[in-house]
Amino acid sequence: MAPVAYFFLPDTPDRARFLTEEEKVGEASLREFIDADALKLIAKARGVRQVGGVKRVGGIVWKEVGLALLDLKCWFTAGLTAPPFFVSFLVTIFSTWVADKTQQRGYTIMVLTTVGGIGYILLATVTSIGVRYFGVFLAASGIFPSIANILPWVTNNQGSDTRRGTAIVLLNLIGQCGPLLGTNSFPTNESPRYVKGMAISAAFTFFTGFLALGLRCLLAWENRKLDKVHGSNMNRVVTQLDGGGQESEVGEENYGPTFRVRARK
Repeated sequence: MAPVAYFFLPDTPDRARFLTEEEKVGEASLREFIDADALKLIAKARGVRQVGGVKRVGGIVWKEVGLALLDLKCWFTAGLTAPPFFVSFLVTIFSTWVADKTQQRGYTIMVLTTVGGIGYILLATVTSIGVRYFGVFLAASGIFPSIANILPWVTNNQGSDTRRGTAIVLLNLIGQCGPLLGTNSFPTNESPRYVKGMAISAAFTFFTGFLALGLRCLLAWENRKLDKVHGSNMNRVVTQLDGGGQESEVGEENYGPTFRVRARK
C-alpha cells in the first residue's frame, strides 16, 4: 500500500481530490480579514484562527522546531505519557516470562484483563486527576501485556503451520475491527472524561478475560478427548518408532497421536 499512499494520499487538504470546491472554500467570517487567495481551505482557515496568521499555516519552520524542543512544556507532557507505557513494557516482559514458566497463559491473560478493566473503570467513574492517572497505568499494564500473551497462545494451539498462519490471519482480521468501534466511542462532546468510551473499553477488556477462561476450558476438554483416543500424554514423551525405542521430549505436529492443544500454555 505504500506506493498507493505515495501517489494518492494528499500532502495538504487543498490537494485532496475527494473534497468538493465548496468544501475548499474558506469560512466567510474570515474573508473580510484575509485575502481570498490566501484563504483557500477550511483547514487553513481553522489554522489561521488558531495561530493568527497566514504565513504560519502549513510547512515546517525549523526555528520553531528548535524552540519547541527547548520548551519545558513539551518535555513535561512527554514525561506524563511515557511512564504508563514504560510500566506496560515491563509488565509485558514479566507476564510473558511468568506464563512460559508456569505454563498458565490463560490465567495470565485473565489477571491482566482484570487489571486493565479496573483501570478503565477508574477512568470512567473517578474525577480525581491523580486517581485517573493511576487508572491509565492499570489500563496500559493490562491491555498491552494481554495482547503479548494472546498472540503466542493462538499459534500454540494449532497443529500445523497452515493452521497457525490461518489463525494469525483471523486474529488480525477480527482485531482490526476494533478501531471501527473505538473511533466512535469517544465523541468530542464527551471530553474530557469520555465516560461512555471508558465504560465500553472496560466491558470489552473484561469480556476478553471471560473469553480466555472459556478458551482454556475448551482446550482442556479437547485434550481429554485426545487422551481417550491416543492415551495420556501428560509429559509429552514420544517413543520414536525409527529410533530403537528411544524416548524424546518432543511434540508431534499435524495433529498426530502426541499432539495436545496448550490449555495451560
